[in-house]
Amino acid sequence: MTQTGQAPIFALATGAGRAAIAVLRLSGTGTGPILRALCGTLPEPRQASLRGLWRRAAGAEPVLLDRALVLWFPAPRSYTGEDSAELHLHAGPAVIAGVADALVALGARPAEPGEFTRRAFANGRLDLIEAEGIADLIDAETEAQRRQALGQADGTLSRLYEGWADRLRTALAHQEALIDFPDEDLPPEVESALLAELAALRDAMRAHLDDAGRGEKLRRGLVFTIVGPPNVGKSSLLNALAERDAAIVSSIAGTTRDAIEIRVVLGDVPVTLIDTAGLRETEDEIEAEGVRRALFHVKQADCVIAVTDGTAPPSDLPPGALLVRNKIDLAEHARHQSPEGALAVSVRQGTGMDALRAALADRARALTASRAGPPLTRARHRAAIEESAGHLAHALDMDWPEMRGEELRLAMRALGRLTGRVDVEDLLDTVFGQFCIGK
Repeated sequence: MTQTGQAPIFALATGAGRAAIAVLRLSGTGTGPILRALCGTLPEPRQASLRGLWRRAAGAEPVLLDRALVLWFPAPRSYTGEDSAELHLHAGPAVIAGVADALVALGARPAEPGEFTRRAFANGRLDLIEAEGIADLIDAETEAQRRQALGQADGTLSRLYEGWADRLRTALAHQEALIDFPDEDLPPEVESALLAELAALRDAMRAHLDDAGRGEKLRRGLVFTIVGPPNVGKSSLLNALAERDAAIVSSIAGTTRDAIEIRVVLGDVPVTLIDTAGLRETEDEIEAEGVRRALFHVKQADCVIAVTDGTAPPSDLPPGALLVRNKIDLAEHARHQSPEGALAVSVRQGTGMDALRAALADRARALTASRAGPPLTRARHRAAIEESAGHLAHALDMDWPEMRGEELRLAMRALGRLTGRVDVEDLLDTVFGQFCIGK
């Protein structure tokens, strides 16, 4: 792709709040003249230069706005592929506002969310999957999320899908040869090899899809729901894991009526802990609604933490629930009375809490651990690959060469939507609208 020649835009690339430096980015046709108007001459490309930034109005004395480090990135060697610049300003609000006003007066406008990265996509500097990786990198809370997002932003996932697209393109060329030259006595090995390649591609896509959503779970974070009968210490456990008093704790059964959500990090994975109402039969309308919501959160959870102070866990729990027997400091022979596989703890005294935290961290890592190859990270990717694999399966069932060729074209279009090669206009606002203004 070539530079689009769009009007200049600007935005802060650094966060709000008091700081020493604020980085203001500028990109688009006319960036060079705007930079000259601000600081007199253009700096050497890609070299930081200390310049005075001036507001010059007709019939008025020039006004010095700031002394800033200025960087000039002529097209196409810039993030967006357009003429671009960075102004490293002093971060006072008055300085930022004054420079922004000067840029507007010189013909630039404030950028919309994701507009810098959208222009980079339009100019062929990156594809949609890489752009989504940059968004995920900005939002990464943990080291594991950072590694996954950085791999996607660096093109590991794109290269996998482009490799599939290249193989499909070759297969389609062979299929077209079988259609266009039926009388050329092409050897039967051509069609046999074609079918074998289509089967291999279909199997590779299915294997990629069969990952239990690990990449998507790491990207968005996990949900661990704490359930159990009333007054077994669920809220106390939530507070202990959150390391703060997030939920009200009382000896009165039924204190928790609604779900309480707390974000923590377990095993380098973001986890939302949900404390729920005690599970029991009740005629209290509000408490009954809390129980209904608790059961809903059980169904949605990646892991259920079932808490009890008796010898048996709560009933009707999904397979794989982590059983926790609390209040062992109040029970005799607690170690022998715990259900098989349960973790015995005393939240009040801290007994067993290190082992519980380790078990929860292990569960979080197991639910998000990637296998060989880059992981799927978004539902959009999954849907496109499922569609492409489905068309390949249909192609393998087709006896008519023309129908098989059409299925291969549809499979290629589905893959093309992943990286933005075809049919992407309806996706762009959704993808780039998730970005912060300065990206």
